[in-house]
Amino acid sequence: MAEVRTATDLVLERRVVVKLLAPDADRLRFEREAQAVAALAHPNIVQLFDYGEEAGRPYIVFEYLPGGSLEERLDSTGRFPDEETARIAAEVAAGLAHAHARGVVHRDLKPGNVLFDLEGRAKIADFGIARIGGANTITEAGMVLGTAAYISPEQAAGEPAVPASDVYSFGVLLYRLLSGRLPFEAQSPIELAAMHRDADPPPLASIRPDAPASLATLAMSALAKRPEARPADGAALLDALDFGQRETIGSEDETQIVDARPPKRRLSKPLIAAGSLALLTITGFLGALLLTNEPASAPAVPNRDSRSHSTRQASSTEATSRESSSRSTSSQAVTTAPASSASRSTVGMTTTVPPPTTPGETTSEITVPSANATLPTSTATP
Repeated sequence: MAEVRTATDLVLERRVVVKLLAPDADRLRFEREAQAVAALAHPNIVQLFDYGEEAGRPYIVFEYLPGGSLEERLDSTGRFPDEETARIAAEVAAGLAHAHARGVVHRDLKPGNVLFDLEGRAKIADFGIARIGGANTITEAGMVLGTAAYISPEQAAGEPAVPASDVYSFGVLLYRLLSGRLPFEAQSPIELAAMHRDADPPPLASIRPDAPASLATLAMSALAKRPEARPADGAALLDALDFGQRETIGSEDETQIVDARPPKRRLSKPLIAAGSLALLTITGFLGALLLTNEPASAPAVPNRDSRSHSTRQASSTEATSRESSSRSTSSQAVTTAPASSASRSTVGMTTTVPPPTTPGETTSEITVPSANATLPTSTATP
């Protein structure tokens, strides 16, 4: 159909791949490939850079993928590690999901059409026989397009391809990744296509009993003969792969519950100590301010002297009464005012700073002293 060559983009100075239509090839099919890839933009699908014509021959320019094809890797390794198989399967399914969501059916998914970039990311390539939804078909009735080893039963029967047809080819690819062999093998392409149409594939468990259950189950379900019995499209494959991964994680002996809320910020110990000291200082200052704001006729008297002060005031009152019994009630009130004031001064509370803690330790507790705590003596004159 075409010649494929590596080339150099002289403007952007990068390596590219140029696909040049053969002189006698189907021009319409070539244009359809360019249309199909141009409609897609996904990390797991080869990128189209340009389309044009030179000397009467159309060409397509693609990104250069130096990592080789999946077919080459399978030929050299036979079977992939399960972790790498799961990764490649997920990337191919993601590319299919993108194409199917835009009405494009690849129709020829196989390891030779899965290429790798420098980072080892898998990309679906070669949409040469892709079916585009809403467009006229490029095949005639009874005409079969595809690769016999990966063809779906409906394509082998000459029926139109649907997204589930790509799912079947994906199932063959995953089967080979897990087991190192194809589900069907025959001497001729026609015989092989007939086996895909009519025969049941050997269960993966009979070939490789230790295969991951989720991947093996997905491969066998994708190989169902009827399209409606398979995962519907690439998006369904992605869902199945994601469910299988979560099921594997949840089957471990220990399950860790992770709090998705953002972590609370914890204050450092020095910051807590500084805050506690500041609070105590402010409280003591407010207490002293309240005491110094007492009226001048009611001075604050230390608690330890309150009893003796009251005794002296009582003696003074008796002496005053004997010397002059004619004094007015108001004079007695003035004389006894200090005793009343002393009784008020014992009702109060001060906050004492707790003793220093052991180095490296802090506390955020506040100690409230008893009612007998010593109050500061006022300098006001009665």
